[in-house]
Amino acid sequence: MPTTATKRQILEDAGYFYSFDRMIYINRDARKAFSVEFVDDHSEGELEARINEPAPPPGEWGFYFNSGPSEAVRRELSALLA
Repeated sequence: MPTTATKRQILEDAGYFYSFDRMIYINRDARKAFSVEFVDDHSEGELEARINEPAPPPGEWGFYFNSGPSEAVRRELSALLA
């Protein structure tokens, strides 16, 4: 799929890597994580807009999922990614 490949390239160019275990794209410097479903279901423009948003406050992460992760999952991912 050219669209998926383009989106993956957008993420890689912005410093994101794919975590096979979690099925998310992660950028530790930006403190943001995108689910595969979010990437698949949103346009390239929407993805770029979210990538270019300011980083979350120190100690927090931005999670971009179609349906937000539960608080327990947020804590687990934040601890894992810290």
